[in-house]
Amino acid sequence: MIPIVLRGEVRPGDSLADKLLQAVRDQHIVLESGDILVIKHKIVSKAENRFIELARVKPSSSSKRWAKRYRLDARVIELAMRESRAVIRRKNGVLITETQHGFICANSGVDVSNVDGGKHALLLPMNPDRSARQLHRELKERTALSIPILITDSFGRPWREGLVDFCIGIAGMKPLRDDRGQRDAHGYILHASVEAVADELASAAGLVCGKLNRTPACIVRGYRDSRGQGRARELLRPAASDLFR
Repeated sequence: MIPIVLRGEVRPGDSLADKLLQAVRDQHIVLESGDILVIKHKIVSKAENRFIELARVKPSSSSKRWAKRYRLDARVIELAMRESRAVIRRKNGVLITETQHGFICANSGVDVSNVDGGKHALLLPMNPDRSARQLHRELKERTALSIPILITDSFGRPWREGLVDFCIGIAGMKPLRDDRGQRDAHGYILHASVEAVADELASAAGLVCGKLNRTPACIVRGYRDSRGQGRARELLRPAASDLFR
């Protein structure tokens, strides 16, 4: 994992390809065939102007009551509700929603940390897969390298404490590796081994792309990925087979 430190803030309309390639040059990193680029969604959302001015958000009565009960920001709760297509859990001050993309997470991914000190909230990218494909295409034009792109966000998990980075957008590689039908070291044929490699790479990248060290991207080098086309939607379990809802 090779961290990429960006100089300055990402602003609406900025070219992420320009900023990332400049950062790579500044750090004397040479991109190689086989590299994978993992980037936190916040710089994507900022470049795509997914800011919402909190002073302009008018919370509903329901959002106000919920926020007052648990000492939360009613404006953030209102945005979370607007960005959701379903509420999965709402208990003890925790709001778990299904976003319009199909992600299940707290507050629909609405965030105010690492934005501008509380004046604005930042929403998830409108279409993270499309954002990943655009960056993948631009980097290929600029470098002649087909570098897979993973866009990530930090989610909590059922039954486990702490946040882990998950893949929410992908381009240039398959998000899953299907080992079913393969034999293990003892000759047993695998029946259920479909590995979420995109999430594993996202989680590993989270070790260097922290919230406090201004490192919103990193290069994964040395992993033999499954090149091809894929979508983050492939990582989402259909509601009909989801035993945890």
